[in-house]
Parts: sequence; structure tokens; C-alpha cells
Amino acid sequence: MSATSFDWQNTPAALWRRHRSGLRAIRRLDPIGWDDLTGIDSQKAALERNTERFLNKQPSNNVLLWGSRGTGKSSLIKALLNRYQNQGLRMIEVDKDDLVNLPEIVDDICDLPFRFVIFCDDLSFDVGESGYKALKSVLEGSLELPPENVRVYATSNRRHLMPEFMSDNLKSEVRDGELHPAEAIEEQVSLADRFGLQLSFYPFSQDVYLQAVDALFPAVADREQLHLEAVRFATRKGVRNGRSAQQFYRQFAGDPRFI
Repeated sequence: MSATSFDWQNTPAALWRRHRSGLRAIRRLDPIGWDDLTGIDSQKAALERNTERFLNKQPSNNVLLWGSRGTGKSSLIKALLNRYQNQGLRMIEVDKDDLVNLPEIVDDICDLPFRFVIFCDDLSFDVGESGYKALKSVLEGSLELPPENVRVYATSNRRHLMPEFMSDNLKSEVRDGELHPAEAIEEQVSLADRFGLQLSFYPFSQDVYLQAVDALFPAVADREQLHLEAVRFATRKGVRNGRSAQQFYRQFAGDPRFI
């Protein structure tokens, strides 16, 4: 189904499906709430401000959320939709491999009376991939300016979205005391630079991790035992983050010790 014939009044989000060259409504939205996310308050505040400016037709940026895995990047985008869909926010998720279709998708929605976020999850590009070129044109336009009612919000584990090799750095030069990066480095950085707002995410400290666990077990009286098990769980996984807290909850919710 094309974006122009889509029932956006009653559909807050859709997926682009390449095999049908059209959109499919998301039937079951993740219900995660804005206040459910802990330990990333500064990132939440920055994204909130940018999105509210976008919804109010004020200057706003495309957003790149980058950093450590499992720290809430994708969850923050899902919570954002739940928070603002009643204010006219709509979201289209586009897979990295389908970015070649992005200009056509944007053409279909640019005149609609909604504010659209194009969501690209886990975005990165390998050597030889060219989908980033279509993304560049949507981020900053070419001869035609990018549409006023569309922004791109992407998540990635890579800050620059592109692979970075030591050999690229070796090709950089110093001329008259100034560092001139190699062309490959310029290409790597140029895509990420088009995201005006870049939010970084890092592994949780133990205190922040336990705050996330506490939020998932609000009624538990024996916090010491809960924290002991939560730390053991994260230690076995080798990482403390929001995803680990959620996985701990799924494993121990209903445990007699934590009721």
C-alpha cells in the first residue's frame, strides 16, 4: 500500500516491505512508556526537545542515537512514538537494505498533514554498500530541499555509521602543520555529520543498572537479595545495560523471592 492511500489517521506506524513495494501497518506496537526508561535522562531530554520542536513546526534536526548495545536506543524511539502519536507524530520503519526506496517513500508523505519520523534501526554500512547515498539526499536534500514534515531518527552501534580502517588513517596527510584527512575518512564522517543531533549511549554503571532493575520490580521488599541476583545475572552476561535488566525481569518475574 502506498503512503498516500494509507490510513494515517488511525495508524501511528508502518513498516516498509520491499517484496510488496509498499507499507504494512504495525499491528502490535511495543507499549513501552517514556517513564519506563531509566539511566538515560539527558538523552531523553534532548530527544524530547527536538521532537517537540519538530511537531510544533520549529527548526529541528535529524537524530543519530549511537553507542553501546542494549542501552535503550531503540526503546527510546518506541517510547517516543507512544508519547507523541496523539500529537500527530507518525513513524515509518525502513530497513537499511531498503534505503534505496527512501526518496520515493518521502515523496509520498511530504504533503500529508502529519509529522513523520523515518526510523532506521541498527544502521551501519559495509564497504561497497550504496544505500547511504539515498539517505544523504533525504537528510539534506539535493536540488530540492528535504521535506519539512519528515525527519530521520537512526540508531547505530557505530558513531560514523561506516567501517573505519587503520589504513584509511595512514593515508591522511599533514600539510603546513594542518591535518588533512584521507578521502575515505571524509566519506565516513560526512554521513554522520548530516545528523544534526547525535546522542551517545554508554554501558550502565552498576548503580544505574540496579535502578533499572528496581523500576521493573517496584513491589519487592528484599532489595538486597534482588540486587544480588541482578548483579550475578549481569556478570554472567558480561554487560550491564537496560537490555540485561529487561532479560533479568523476564527470567525472575514471579519468583517467590521477588513478589
